[in-house]
Amino acid sequence: MVAQPADPAEPTRRSPQASQRSRTRLFREAPLLWRVLLRVDRALILLTGRLEVTGDVPDELRGRPLLLASNHIGNVDALVVMAACGRRRLALRFLATGGLFDAPVIGSMLRHCHHVRADRGKANAAQALDHVVGALEEDHRPVLVYPEGRISLEPGLWPERGKTGVARMALASRAPVIPISQWGAHEAMCYGMLRVGNFGDVRVLLGSWLAAIRRRPVLKVHFGDPVDLSDLSSDRAGDAARARDRIMRAITAGLAPLRADEPDVPRHEDPTRKVTDKRSPWRP
Repeated sequence: MVAQPADPAEPTRRSPQASQRSRTRLFREAPLLWRVLLRVDRALILLTGRLEVTGDVPDELRGRPLLLASNHIGNVDALVVMAACGRRRLALRFLATGGLFDAPVIGSMLRHCHHVRADRGKANAAQALDHVVGALEEDHRPVLVYPEGRISLEPGLWPERGKTGVARMALASRAPVIPISQWGAHEAMCYGMLRVGNFGDVRVLLGSWLAAIRRRPVLKVHFGDPVDLSDLSSDRAGDAARARDRIMRAITAGLAPLRADEPDVPRHEDPTRKVTDKRSPWRP
């Protein structure tokens, strides 16, 4: 399924050289601090494992509002997607909670790098949605979002049902949605605990990461084709759920080949991940 660009005009075909120049120009429009952090992230990921990236984001979808919707499998999977985006010359932004934005050091970095704030539990949900849509319009760098809203606790680590928040953002902004499927990041660090409360918690997480460096897991990331939401509307009942379903199916379709030799449960065992008894509705 291929999304229709907002502009009905046929995109102009570019030479590979022109395409690369355009991608580099858009990448350099990101704040310098963020470009430096992207390089640091790439070094950390290369230290952790072997990064394999397939698929891409079409040139005609760059330089405009764009959502990157990924499955959520571990504590460092955002860093893996960052490295994959860097390889594709995409200086992505994060959709982060208000609590992170209010933190002394991290909050300053998030604001300086123009990441997107999303306050959970706001009384006026429409106001929160408007803020995200406005941020997409102001800065046309892609935004990474997790439709599931948390690391998957599905028994086989397949995507959970997901929430409609990302779908509502896409329908309200008319921003194309690129599904990102990833596998292997769950081996880079254990699930651990919901909140890190003391040094003992940090030691558990750090120890699992050091063990991963010795194992060198394969960190796979796939950029899928844009999800077609052109027939859906932000003001029609049921369309947000339909959009959510299409996004989650697209993510799962890209995930299945990445874990073809692990179709049921992950080979890597993580006793700290407390799974639920709910099986994913998207399992192949």
